[in-house]
Amino acid sequence: MILEKIAIPSALLNKPGSLSEQEWIIMRLHPIIGARMLEKAGGIWPSIAPFVLAHHERWDGHGYPYGLVGKAIPLQARILAVVDSCTAMAEQRPYRPALSSAEARVEIQRCAGSAYDPQVAEVFLTLLSQSGGQELTNSSLAIR
Repeated sequence: MILEKIAIPSALLNKPGSLSEQEWIIMRLHPIIGARMLEKAGGIWPSIAPFVLAHHERWDGHGYPYGLVGKAIPLQARILAVVDSCTAMAEQRPYRPALSSAEARVEIQRCAGSAYDPQVAEVFLTLLSQSGGQELTNSSLAIR
């Protein structure tokens, strides 16, 4: 998600190697920063803030910023987590190449039940399969 990473130093976002623990502390602030930005934006944006805040929570409780577990994570955030992850997988990063659609599907399936709500992951993968097996793109968080 680009919006909330505006406040994260580009040196962290573009670092070719692993982040230090201190760098991870800074990186883990981005859901909080994004939610605060949306809360101040007015209009419909404040209503979306809780989902941005929780999009890095994990089904198994090992996420951030609050360590929410399972259905305590808003459904919209659970959906956003899968879409955001899949989009990130489709992008080349300084520390790894972009994954193919097949590789991203395997990763989503592997993490269903730990990082992702297993039902959300299943529906997402089903919809991806029904899209005709076309490649993932990172434009507009869309599947083409």
